[in-house]
Amino acid sequence: MKLGAFDIQPVTDGRFRLDGGAMFGVVPRVLWEKCCPADDQNRIQLALTCLLIRAHGKHILVDTGLGNKLDAKSQTMFAVDRTPPLHDSLHAQGLTAEDIHMVINTHLHFDHSGGNTVSANGGHLPTFPKAKYFVQRGEYEDAMNANERTKASYRCENFAPIEDLKQWGFLQGDTELLPGISVVVTHGHTAYHQGVKIESEGKVAFYLGDLIPTVSHLPLPYIMGYDLYPLQTLATKRWILDRAFNEGWLLIFEHDPRVQMGYVKKDIEGKYYLEAVKG
Repeated sequence: MKLGAFDIQPVTDGRFRLDGGAMFGVVPRVLWEKCCPADDQNRIQLALTCLLIRAHGKHILVDTGLGNKLDAKSQTMFAVDRTPPLHDSLHAQGLTAEDIHMVINTHLHFDHSGGNTVSANGGHLPTFPKAKYFVQRGEYEDAMNANERTKASYRCENFAPIEDLKQWGFLQGDTELLPGISVVVTHGHTAYHQGVKIESEGKVAFYLGDLIPTVSHLPLPYIMGYDLYPLQTLATKRWILDRAFNEGWLLIFEHDPRVQMGYVKKDIEGKYYLEAVKG
């Protein structure tokens, strides 16, 4: 769709499943299963929605999905269904991996950076050979020094090879990468998680990453058990939702299996809900 002078297009790397309880933290199952029914292993379906931005003559990709490097055990554990994979989604837009100029990672968990690299010659190489990759420096350092709590989410093959070839552009705080294309640090899920803000001709879209992974996570206390700093998530969610409502931002959801984007509204009780944009 058009956003001012820019084109923005959700592109998919398929779907997968994660534990519903972990996805909703302290929220009881009797509440979350009304909107997100679980399978017989308590897993709910999630999308892998990345974002393609065409701006200033460049092709910018936000997050890269799971990629194709997961072993059979992991694919079964997460019920991975890469239909279509990101490569095919980009091809449908008339693009190959070599056409991508910039990759922005919201953070480096394996379901957001798995497509950063591909297996090649017994090792791993960047999927997008001509792209500069961008992430917060603190996020990269945390990923490289993962602890017992975080190491299951970080897989070095998704990000270390990019540093080997000096394709990383490490950021420190909110940064405008191109006129109208900015990253905004959105603390909570990880210490240096970032969202992507797109502004053109008075219109604003914001890619949420894992700050608000699905529309079902719009209520303020609906915070993932995966979040390392849930009270920071709460404060950041409140700040982003208030701005999105007051300034008419288009919100883009990475993991919702049914809704990719929409505008937040308030009901008579002052609670936020989403007016979805379809098509």
